[in-house]
Amino acid sequence: MNPGPGDELDLFPERKNSDGGSGQGSEPGVPALPASAEFVDRPLAARMRPRSAEEFEGQAHLLGPGRVLRAMLDRGEVGSMIFWGPPGSGKTTLGRLLAEGTDARFESFSAVTEGVARVREIIGQAKERQKASGRRTILFCDEIHRFNKAQQDAFLPHVEDGTIILMGATTENPSFEIVRPLLSRAPVFLLEPLSEASLTAILLRALEDRERGLGSLGLQWQDGVLGFLARESDGDARRALGILEGAATLAGEGGSITPDLVKEAAQLRFAVYDKSGEEHFNLISALHKAVRGSDPDGALYWLARMLEGGEDPLYLARRLIRMATEDIGLSDPAALQVAVAARDAFRFLGSPEGELALAEATVYLATCPKSNRVYLGWKEAQKAARETAGSPVPLAIRNAPTELMQDLGYGAGYRYDHDEPHGVAPQSYLPEGLEGKSFYRPGRYGHEATVRKRLEWWAKKRVEGEEPGEGEEG
Repeated sequence: MNPGPGDELDLFPERKNSDGGSGQGSEPGVPALPASAEFVDRPLAARMRPRSAEEFEGQAHLLGPGRVLRAMLDRGEVGSMIFWGPPGSGKTTLGRLLAEGTDARFESFSAVTEGVARVREIIGQAKERQKASGRRTILFCDEIHRFNKAQQDAFLPHVEDGTIILMGATTENPSFEIVRPLLSRAPVFLLEPLSEASLTAILLRALEDRERGLGSLGLQWQDGVLGFLARESDGDARRALGILEGAATLAGEGGSITPDLVKEAAQLRFAVYDKSGEEHFNLISALHKAVRGSDPDGALYWLARMLEGGEDPLYLARRLIRMATEDIGLSDPAALQVAVAARDAFRFLGSPEGELALAEATVYLATCPKSNRVYLGWKEAQKAARETAGSPVPLAIRNAPTELMQDLGYGAGYRYDHDEPHGVAPQSYLPEGLEGKSFYRPGRYGHEATVRKRLEWWAKKRVEGEEPGEGEEG
């Protein structure tokens, strides 16, 4: 239920005493000691939310000694900022910890469940609070990327005039999802997925904490099970604690947490993947670079990650065709044929059988000799074509189907290559000003090594104009 006008949001509601008061004073938002059945009934992840920087695991690059957010915590001074990181990495907790050390009022809402009307209400209260007592307001906006550009722009004047200190949290790349004026006023702090060691420490604290965690249940756990659970959680503390809570329920009081119970509690482990967001581009970039780097194992892994995440297999087939033309080209002309065949095979077989064709093409492309010479040549040719768009076709290579065109010199001086001694005539096929320009320069590997020798031989024979000898390449 959303608070009404004038209602205060507590920074750590789990620290309320059973009588509704605060164990450390009556000022709203001042931390109190945990108690009450309401606290115990909350999910384990909510109960174990860190109450201090010392309890916060991970993100040492932000909270370590001498780091910027640690300095803010120590000074009790914060400004507007954006937290960018995956789910369960501590964005909301970090915002609350920073707010706890200030005299500012902390107001939190989610762009998923609440709208602009609630923002206006909070900002209105912030203005009244600042006017009455000079106390500032920290507005924590979870999933801020869910607001459109115009809605984000609405924050700007209130951030600018100091009415609010804006803390935004997002799982999406702010470069794409947050308006530039807001980014200029709120620096971005990147949170990483939590390491296995950090997650294991969080799980151990939850198992041993008798006040907020599971310590009163007398649970046992097998060696290595916490590391296994941490790996299953994909860097997400909320997921890790949720699985632990489920496993503890299955084990019962005094029971033992085993890998089998963890698997049962975890059920299906979904791939971390967003088919339209940044992770989509990260993974396709990894696949492309693994193919380019001639690593079939890495290429197969990223292909599998994308397919397991629900990516459209035909999108991947199109990308494989792109890799065949961009990174292999004529070093192995069969690469394009294999990639196109894989696309057709998938269309014919469907999923999952057709996925093997994509895997075969991926391995083939990764193990091909590599060359981007066709790609580079095409880019240079495009650039030259744009810069010389008005250059006329040389008369010698124009078509002359009519007598008038012949009289105008169309086709005059053209030499028919098949009539030449070595199959190439000493003439230019480029417009004036580009004679002798080289766009395609074949590499020294795979089939291109043969193409390179052939072009060099033709260039030599065009100059020499002699008959090819016995056994010479023509």
